[in-house]
Amino acid sequence: MTDLINRPIYLEQLIQNRNVDLVKIVTGIRRCGKSSLLALFNQYLLEDGVPDENIIYMNLESLRYRDLTDYISFYDYIREHISEEGKTYLIFDELQTVEHWEKAIESFRIDFDVDIYITGSNAYLLSTEFSTLLSGRYVEIRVLPLSFKEFLTFYEFDVSLTMDEKFQKYLQVGGMPILREYHFNEARMNQALEGIYSTVVLRDILQRNSQADQNTLQKIMLFLCSNIGSITSPNNIGGVLSAEGSLQKEKSRNIAGKTVEKYISMLRSAFVFYTVGRYDVKGKQLLKTLGKNYIIDMGFRNMLLGYRDADRGHILENIVFLELLRRDYRVSIGKVGETEVDFVAEKPNDKMYIQVTESMQSPETRERELRPLRMIADNYEKIVLSMDRSYINSYNGIKALNLIEWLLL
Repeated sequence: MTDLINRPIYLEQLIQNRNVDLVKIVTGIRRCGKSSLLALFNQYLLEDGVPDENIIYMNLESLRYRDLTDYISFYDYIREHISEEGKTYLIFDELQTVEHWEKAIESFRIDFDVDIYITGSNAYLLSTEFSTLLSGRYVEIRVLPLSFKEFLTFYEFDVSLTMDEKFQKYLQVGGMPILREYHFNEARMNQALEGIYSTVVLRDILQRNSQADQNTLQKIMLFLCSNIGSITSPNNIGGVLSAEGSLQKEKSRNIAGKTVEKYISMLRSAFVFYTVGRYDVKGKQLLKTLGKNYIIDMGFRNMLLGYRDADRGHILENIVFLELLRRDYRVSIGKVGETEVDFVAEKPNDKMYIQVTESMQSPETRERELRPLRMIADNYEKIVLSMDRSYINSYNGIKALNLIEWLLL
């Protein structure tokens, strides 16, 4: 449970939603700290004076609950244990082991004075059956791997390391909390990542998609890893993989594209990738074609491809994308005429435009990064993030910030 001692950002979200009549669903890739978060919340409730008998906290993968395989046995068990006085907090970990669990959850809400918190390792928790049954009656709390700020508090570093060197380590090992136990032993860290990745592929994807082919999934995964932050579509990915013989030769590019879309959807459901759509800044509308894919954690990419410094621009872009999600922004890629802005980040009453580049030193790069931002006529904040540590912090109102400093804000 110590994994989450330094992650108050998520605990705070649970606390803010406490006693609100919505089911709290904690989602995220395996081993990113969801179970630790629920354990921490359980501890918080006890420290806040909630009696032990008013908390039912269960990890349904434990053999202790091996008989609770369907929603009826699960419902009956909980009914027996609910406190007769005051509100009961129901905290369920790995709930997907109970068949049709969503029927029981909805029934608890109706029948008892309860506050419900659940987690599972994949987006099947948010499957259509559940969404239909509980439409509008749940809130999703997405747990991501460690941010750079958290990474600095999680690990112990040699005192001689500079901030840039610590950031380099973050780019290489990623932010899965479990890796802390290996004290930067790269071989062991890689082994641990392989184990998590295999479990995600075997249990969260292949086990739930009986038609899926492991080899095809791996090929698409490697393609997406090699092309993070690049504009792609399922059709052109399908075309490339068909041409090199990685996908069955399909009669039409369209069929190959549909196959790729199906696999990307599986990877999204297991929280391995995020697909980001494009937004026409001037026309103020989302575009249906082409988007970018970002991986949930750099550690997985480096484990699969090896660390490649040549892609540093795209790696930095991926890091910024995840940070924007952590900061509760809705993110899209901005299309401005014939040019692109890396990110349009929006909140209900806030918007900003962000470009990410390794350096702004060369005049050509500077012009390329600033031009799309100059073309946007509104007054929302426009920022270029780079690794430069420069005395220039503004170009005619467009802010220039050091990326590491921005991550630590």
